[in-house]
Amino acid sequence: MKSLVSTIPTMKKIKFPAAGSWPKLTQRPSVHTDELSSTVEKIFNDIRKNGDTAVAKYTLRFDKISVTQTRISAAEIRAASRNIPVDLKEAMQIAAHNIHRFHAAQIEKPKVIRTMKGVYCWRESRPIENVGLYIPGGSAPLFSTVLMLGIPAQLAGCKDVVLCTPPDKNGKVHPAILYAAQLAGISTICMVGGIQAIAALTYGTKQIPRADKIFGPGNQYVTAAKQYALQMGVAIDLPAGPSEVLIIADQTCEPAFVAADLLSQAEHGPDSQVVLLSDNKRVVDAVLTELDKQIPMLPRIEIAKEALHNSKAILFKSIDECLAFSNQYAPEHLILAVKNPKSHIEKIMNAGSVFLGNYSCESAGDYASGTNHTLPTNGYASRYSGVSVDSFVKKITFQKVTRKGIMSLGPTIERMAEEENLFAHKNAVTLRLKNL
Repeated sequence: MKSLVSTIPTMKKIKFPAAGSWPKLTQRPSVHTDELSSTVEKIFNDIRKNGDTAVAKYTLRFDKISVTQTRISAAEIRAASRNIPVDLKEAMQIAAHNIHRFHAAQIEKPKVIRTMKGVYCWRESRPIENVGLYIPGGSAPLFSTVLMLGIPAQLAGCKDVVLCTPPDKNGKVHPAILYAAQLAGISTICMVGGIQAIAALTYGTKQIPRADKIFGPGNQYVTAAKQYALQMGVAIDLPAGPSEVLIIADQTCEPAFVAADLLSQAEHGPDSQVVLLSDNKRVVDAVLTELDKQIPMLPRIEIAKEALHNSKAILFKSIDECLAFSNQYAPEHLILAVKNPKSHIEKIMNAGSVFLGNYSCESAGDYASGTNHTLPTNGYASRYSGVSVDSFVKKITFQKVTRKGIMSLGPTIERMAEEENLFAHKNAVTLRLKNL
């Protein structure tokens, strides 16, 4: 059956698309990058040459704020706890506890493996010493991201952690960001955002330390800057772009819940994308009706509407077909609002983070369940994982070969080295065998 497409005020509704059309349907809204790349390169070169002076210039140009001292003082960081409500502080403390508990379980203990008699191999973790965390500010200061990045960095044992975040319209950093930094043990906080923040972390300035690896989400400008930083030899957490959610819903779902979850991602930004999949036409119609009811209640209604304009509601013949499409789409967030969602877990191949059942709202993972919300977007979940403690460490392998070990393993090494015509390799073994 051919796809029947009709346009409604909020989302594009698609019925039974043929498998050949799936690749096109999985495409995200396009971003024009040629001019953006040129802008990024220009700003990077300026900051490499002129340091803090150039940083201040671009902060004035883009944020309309004059900042000469980017470092936030220790006194201002401490004062933040007095400037946010007690109930918010308590909520942040609960979230921090859950994030710490979940991520602490990821720390690996070295396990020595005897591969053969006298040959022992193992792996140990070492922290990346200098890391930079980018926290978006603007209209929605993401203090939750401070916890999501700062706590794993703390658990990993990173020596120097610098947090960069843009100034608000009053030339300040939101106190919740500063308090979250306290909870995560971060003391170096710089008031700088956008491309200039990523460039400063890449090269280092007098006020902003250089990072070996840069973490954190951002808009298309920050994303492009992180990709450029990668070319300059600085590691990044993962390729990330606009936020997205894909929801698979059957007749057991609560349409109001599904609509609310779609809107929770749509309100992130106009370039966000939300996707609804179902095997039931009445479910699709009910969810779209709920969207129309809930959108007017959102303060960020225009942003959500623009995001929904680029989004889709797709009807499939079965939940298995929905899952197959989802694996092609590789969503940042995947919600299974279906009967017995655990029975489908093994079929999920590509997703950043998965939410099971009607009460597992995506907001739980964004804030306080314990999992990390810094996740691959734009289809990168097919080959990247979300941020974890492992993101902040390197893995170093060790081996110990005893006298008995070199005797048993030596001939194998000699034969292989000889075949590759690497006789110095062979000789390193031969000398030891002769010594024995």
